[in-house]
Amino acid sequence: MPSEFTGKHVTVAGLGVSGVPAAKVLHGLGAHVTVVNDGDDERARTQAAELEALGVTVRLGDGDTLPEGTELIVTAPGWKPTKPLFTAAGQAGVPVWGDVELAWRLRGPDAAPWLAVTGTNGKTTTVQMLASILKAAGLRTAAVGNIGVSLLDAVTGDTEYDVLAVELSSYQLHWAPSLRAHSAAVLNLAPDHLDWHGSMEAYAADKGRIYEGNQVACVYNVADKATEDLVRAADVEEGCRAIGFTLGTPGPSQLGVVEGLLVDRAFVEDRQKNAQELAEVSDVNPPAPHNIANALAAAGLARAFGVSAAAVRDGLRAFTPDAHRIAHVADVDGVAYVDDSKATNTHATEASLAAYESIVWIAGGLAKGATFDELVAGAAKRLRGAVLIGADRTLIREALARHAPEVPVVDLDRTDTGAMLQAVQEAQRLARPGDTVLLAPACASMDMFTNYNQRGDAFAQAVRELGA
Repeated sequence: MPSEFTGKHVTVAGLGVSGVPAAKVLHGLGAHVTVVNDGDDERARTQAAELEALGVTVRLGDGDTLPEGTELIVTAPGWKPTKPLFTAAGQAGVPVWGDVELAWRLRGPDAAPWLAVTGTNGKTTTVQMLASILKAAGLRTAAVGNIGVSLLDAVTGDTEYDVLAVELSSYQLHWAPSLRAHSAAVLNLAPDHLDWHGSMEAYAADKGRIYEGNQVACVYNVADKATEDLVRAADVEEGCRAIGFTLGTPGPSQLGVVEGLLVDRAFVEDRQKNAQELAEVSDVNPPAPHNIANALAAAGLARAFGVSAAAVRDGLRAFTPDAHRIAHVADVDGVAYVDDSKATNTHATEASLAAYESIVWIAGGLAKGATFDELVAGAAKRLRGAVLIGADRTLIREALARHAPEVPVVDLDRTDTGAMLQAVQEAQRLARPGDTVLLAPACASMDMFTNYNQRGDAFAQAVRELGA
């Protein structure tokens, strides 16, 4: 396969995490590579200099014009399909791949199969759980893809793998038409990135691409019918099975929860009558409902690959979640402080709010077009109070006024570095022993912070100052 790139004129669209590895790999395969990039900042110029030293042509500040002679475009996943570059490519009959598609096509004949995960929320945690389970089974594996480790590096590097745990975004799936996973899971579907996809239907269709050509199992969320609909619509290999996961008692061909145990009624003999204990709910860290669902999805993919029940248990016990994902920071005066800064949309925040009984909620930021009525109405009975920050906090305040008018609200009209400390102090004032002060913003962070990590760090620092 790689020989087909020798002498081929390939345009790489975008620098960054995916573009630079793609340009290097293609150049190494003998392609004539031109990189185009919208930006012309210091970081882009540094990356350009690195590539130009190898003999790659880089064009900064113009990502819209199709370079003359282009025979293939390999794009960064975030570039919108509506960009003029892709319109020109379509008119010229030039195919467009993402870096995931390139990685898939560069796999050798004995390459490791892919266990793939997508969904609006929970992807990273599920893929990390899956990798932990696979490692507990003694398999050579890595968590790769949208998780930050380039699939190109995994596919073209010297390390040999038995299987890869692959996180895929809707952007990546849009640009990966020939991907065919061993087994795959769609965790959930909720409106997100609709400005990129154009509609909820297009967003769901791109997510559903992960099931195309699956060989063994299509894992779906019993509580989210849209994920099952995607399985029904998929063209899969003969014998591939639909495997559901549920927080309730599982039926045949499902994984679920029975009396504090994670159980498997899918990959057992006589699944009409039998179930296999996989782990205890307490083995999941943290044992919040949405995280138990993540664990069940990871277990379903691992079991589809033939992993033992003991390895599922051991892998879940060994798993430690990343920072800013429903992370317990500290207890101060009988109140728990929890950082879920990663909850940047309403769907993730709904799951976070469902994990606690009495909450002082810190929320707000950039709404990205979201509305908050359904979220607030569903959580109203759990709210002791709310502290609102960020550019679009008014939208949340108005939803609280409509659906939880009795909940006291503090509206902080400031965006300086001390805003989070004041937010935590106000939350402490509202909280009572036994409550949880929960940072689950339901919004993006870039109005006040560099990213959700910095926002979570600011929250944790403020809590530490309370404790001191």
